[in-house]
Amino acid sequence: MFPAELVERARKIKLLLMDCDGVLTDGKIYFLPMPDGSTSETKCFDCQDGIALQWAWKNGVETGIISGRGGMAVKERARSAHMRYLFEGNTEKLPLLEQVMNDSGLTADEIAYVGDDVTDIPLLKRVGLAAAPSNARAEVLDLVHYAVPRAGGSGAIREVIELILKSQGKWDAIWAKYDV
Repeated sequence: MFPAELVERARKIKLLLMDCDGVLTDGKIYFLPMPDGSTSETKCFDCQDGIALQWAWKNGVETGIISGRGGMAVKERARSAHMRYLFEGNTEKLPLLEQVMNDSGLTADEIAYVGDDVTDIPLLKRVGLAAAPSNARAEVLDLVHYAVPRAGGSGAIREVIELILKSQGKWDAIWAKYDV
């Protein structure tokens, strides 16, 4: 099980924000040649993260992305996961967190953030629950409340969502739907 302090932090979460590259993905970007000579950029997302994002949405935990990059793949992931927030092309992320807090009326203690690189550190220091996938920079892993055992793009977000939903007493009802 999880430490009591971590469970207490997760119990308060109403919004889960995350970086994209290195968190929802493995951090790799694929440039595909197109017939007209241009290139198309794509990314690979994890299906276990995808279903967990659906569970979060259906159980009242909103989600969003604050990413230094963007693209059509990110937009589609946010749309298909019913994310409330999508900020792309922003490496200065703290003002966006402030904007989200003003927009939502949530306090920092009610927000979780998952990041993997130094651009995420200001948010990780501010939110009530800070998490990082196993592939995160050492500087990031040293300061988070929850060092996720999985890597970005390999179910890290699933682990964070399970922590939140279990801490809020919502997990058993989800699990029961699958006869587990």
